[in-house]
Amino acid sequence: MAFSCDAVSVFLAVLDHGSFSAAARALGRVPSAVSMSIANLEAELDLTLFDRSGREPKPTAAARALEPSARRAGQTLRLLSAQALAIHAGLEERLTIAVAAELLSVDWSTPLARLSAEYPGLEVEVVSGAGGDLTRRLHAGEVDLALVFERPELSEIETFQEFGSEIFVAVAAPEHALVAGAERPRMEDLIETRQIAVASRGVADTRVLLSHDIWHTDNHLAALGLVRAGLGWGYLPRSLVRPLVEAGALTEIAFENISNVLSLYIDLVWRRDRPLGLGARRYVELIREARAQSGRDQSGRAKATT
Repeated sequence: MAFSCDAVSVFLAVLDHGSFSAAARALGRVPSAVSMSIANLEAELDLTLFDRSGREPKPTAAARALEPSARRAGQTLRLLSAQALAIHAGLEERLTIAVAAELLSVDWSTPLARLSAEYPGLEVEVVSGAGGDLTRRLHAGEVDLALVFERPELSEIETFQEFGSEIFVAVAAPEHALVAGAERPRMEDLIETRQIAVASRGVADTRVLLSHDIWHTDNHLAALGLVRAGLGWGYLPRSLVRPLVEAGALTEIAFENISNVLSLYIDLVWRRDRPLGLGARRYVELIREARAQSGRDQSGRAKATT
């Protein structure tokens, strides 16, 4: 094979540095070794790559024609080497992150962009669904990290990094009886009115699941569609419903006896008994750095991070 890894490296070094001696210094070799490598490459290709008639070798038309492909090959080889070193250091083949459906609109992707820049060979899979389902998948080892709302009770096999917080508000379609009447409803009126919830069956979080009549979905778009259609009210993140409220498609319910605000923390969770790979550890670090920079990492919560 004419263009071996070494041949590509030497060829590009001569192109970039303009002479055999300068390329040799950049590669940490003697000039004669670089000159011999180019001569061998030209012999195998049966092409003249550099015109040696002047003081310094000048790339021929053949060299310039091969240059774009050689640079792509060089980049691929550098990425391959970097990925091999990262795998040796503990980089996982694939990082699977689960994001609760209601949290798809929060900024979990910016740290992921930085992670991708640092480890371009890392394959990342992002899955979504109801928080309870994602927690079960985390416990089963099907996902590495789960971005979910804080749980009423922390499992002994879980550990976490606080991500931020989100405000939940009760909303309904403008024509729904809860908001269409002249009188403001009371909070307890929600108990007897159908609720649309992004939640897993059998997982009862009384902070957000209030009604005796609940329609469940694992998709935030489905929940919004059902609420917009007037089929029930929803207790959903304000960041998720804000565009629809501003457009007049949904209405935040104004209660007579209590404010319409519930604040819940967001956690990035992983299994305590399962060591994280290099990519997952770095993503957790990036989340921690973002929290520190925002000045919101001191929350006074009773739980302790690990």
